[in-house]
Amino acid sequence: MRLGTTEIILIIVLALVIFGGSRLKGVGKALGTSIREFKDEVKGPEDKAEEEKKDEGKDA
Repeated sequence: MRLGTTEIILIIVLALVIFGGSRLKGVGKALGTSIREFKDEVKGPEDKAEEEKKDEGKDA
């Protein structure tokens, strides 16, 4: 099932009506934070260690 342009616009309009503009910002921010944390957890500790080594190399 694919979402077309009309369906996406309808979903956005409904979200604005239900949550309102100011509250929608907070919902989006919370969702983004949750997705970022989920991705970090999926990567695992080994990938985090490699990223930290790369970051240390850039600072030097």
